Amino acid sequence: MDKKQWNQFLIRNNGSFLQSWQWGEFQESLGRKIWRIEINNSKVLIIKHDLPLSKNYLYCPRCIIAKEDFNNLLEKVNEIAKQEKSIFFKIEPESNLELSGFKLSQKQIQPNKTIILNLNLSEEELLSQMHQKTRYNIRLAQRKGIIIKEVDSSKLDIFLELSKKTAKRDNFYLHPEEYYRKMIKVLEKEGLIKIFLAEYDKKIIAANLVCFFNKTVTYLHGASDYSYHNLMAPYLLQWQTILEAKNKGFMHYDFYGIDEKKWPGVTRFKKGFNGQEIRYSNAFDLIFQPIWYKTYNLIRKTL
Repeated sequence: MDKKQWNQFLIRNNGSFLQSWQWGEFQESLGRKIWRIEINNSKVLIIKHDLPLSKNYLYCPRCIIAKEDFNNLLEKVNEIAKQEKSIFFKIEPESNLELSGFKLSQKQIQPNKTIILNLNLSEEELLSQMHQKTRYNIRLAQRKGIIIKEVDSSKLDIFLELSKKTAKRDNFYLHPEEYYRKMIKVLEKEGLIKIFLAEYDKKIIAANLVCFFNKTVTYLHGASDYSYHNLMAPYLLQWQTILEAKNKGFMHYDFYGIDEKKWPGVTRFKKGFNGQEIRYSNAFDLIFQPIWYKTYNLIRKTL
């Protein structure tokens, strides 16, 4: 199987980095088993997620699958599930599919709403469409002397430290450190992952982890030091990252997830840039072991 052909398929079909060859390599580095399935006009990455008690489920994020290939994909998935003794198969397709036999999932792994900026607009147009407060905050950070830098993996510890503070402050889930270290190790070498930092008075006060793949730049993770929140560094950091994406010829900037109930502050921040709101398909589960599936959902609700 050819890495170049795999990614070219995604590029032709405007596919997600979550289906890229490199994302599969990253998942393998985490100790997860993967399958790259080719069926006629489709290429699909499937990832095995281990659970306690030697259980597991199969997961397919943001896949592009031709309708005429879907039944063949399910045959392959059933073979894998039988071999791996999987409880269920979770799919989050890039667009709506007719999913006969699937159950609407109680858990969505990827955010199903996002905001995407059109980078074909001029810099002036991007600024003018922003919320007035967002534009003001960008200029305030510029006046305060915030410096934005693109750095390599040697600065990952700074990002991780800021992320811990941000997660505690805003009450959101953070992957283990090893997850980010392996992500950088696998994806940085081909330019898929970049770190951008905001510096004030020789101190790093905000950081973004950003994915560059296909025609889209995706804002994966952001962190900041709240004691400097009055300097509005995250606004300038985001704006400079957007400009970097635009200057490199990318067509879209994806803010990667909004939810007014779960992340009100983050959602308000992202909406200030005023891109197009996009809703993806829901997550669906194909159940192989009903009793274990029910147990899994009951336990997950208590965590």
